[in-house]
Amino acid sequence: MSDLAAAGDSRARALVDGMRGRVSATGYGALPVIVGLAAIWTVFQLLDPTFLSADNLVNLLIQCAPVGTIAIGVVLVLLVGQIDLSVGSVSGLGAAILGVLLTRNGWPLPAAILVAIAAGVAIGVLYGALMTRFGVPSFIITLAGLLGFLGLQLYILGADGTANIPYDSPLVAFAQSWFLPPYVAYALAALWTGGMFLSAVMRRRRRERAGLPVSSLGWPAARAAGILATCVAVTAYLATNRGVSVMFVFFLVLVIVTDAALRRTRWGREVFAVGGSVEAARRAGIRVDRVYISVFMLCSTFAVVGGLLAAGRLSSAGTSSGGGDTNLNAIAAAVIGGTSLFGGRGSAWSALIGIVVIQSISNGLTLLDLDSSIRFMITGAVLLLAVIVDSLSRRSRAAHGQA
Repeated sequence: MSDLAAAGDSRARALVDGMRGRVSATGYGALPVIVGLAAIWTVFQLLDPTFLSADNLVNLLIQCAPVGTIAIGVVLVLLVGQIDLSVGSVSGLGAAILGVLLTRNGWPLPAAILVAIAAGVAIGVLYGALMTRFGVPSFIITLAGLLGFLGLQLYILGADGTANIPYDSPLVAFAQSWFLPPYVAYALAALWTGGMFLSAVMRRRRRERAGLPVSSLGWPAARAAGILATCVAVTAYLATNRGVSVMFVFFLVLVIVTDAALRRTRWGREVFAVGGSVEAARRAGIRVDRVYISVFMLCSTFAVVGGLLAAGRLSSAGTSSGGGDTNLNAIAAAVIGGTSLFGGRGSAWSALIGIVVIQSISNGLTLLDLDSSIRFMITGAVLLLAVIVDSLSRRSRAAHGQA
């Protein structure tokens, strides 16, 4: 019995040490945002008991997907220390191209989607080329793009100003009425968390073969088990209503794929290197120009994809597509989720966490029937708080020689 107790204590200490190591290496990460989100949900639930109902949470996740997809691209641009102020206009342009080709010219849906995405790729390459070839700041380039592509969107839509996408279109069904059966959602959650743990095991074996020190598998196992339990609980709760939206799962897959590309590929390491120090990256042999062009290309592409999802959710593309607070929410989501405005720090998960915070505020205030002016003020205050935390964190790391 004493041996078993000692072994249990040893495993517990290894797990705690692993958690301490993670916090020491990454700081508090998304913890402040998650605590803030829990506080927001608690306040709104106390003010309106329907806020955390399954029906409202299903709607909340559907609302998160279009702007959250745009925010993934904003995260990439921020990671290299740049900004894209035109993501709203580019998303609106993509929706306009799709709507006009689909409804007025009779193009098949896949062809219309491909043309819209190709436009997003071309816009991003243009941004990157202008910045790297002529040295024009991204702030100016994308500000000009905001105006120029808004004008192009209005020109494409023409005098009608809108293109209504048929309700029986697969895009509208995908965005509005497709939901995963619970067993499929459980299987996907098990597949994802199993892959996370398997990746940790393989990484540990590679370090062992290289003769490098290895850490316990306790932390990866606990993290995978915790995420799986959370996914199962959330899926079971949402299944009491309509279930998990396929469009939100699509957004989640984009986040996972982007996160893997940033953490597991040479391109991802180059993005972080350029964001940390452009000159150091250049001296290390990294083709900085290519990194900038690739990041702007992906940002515009994600913006178009987000615009297509929004068009499907609203079953129309019009002059208001990509307008309003789309730009604000996409950029704010990336920053509130933990991506640094100074470059070199953040992850694709920032887009998911940040957009859930913003849409929770919007959704809760709508339930309380409060004016949109209150939403803008609260969102602005949260954004300012996130930037202050980022600035203080950066100053602290610099003081400790970590920046």
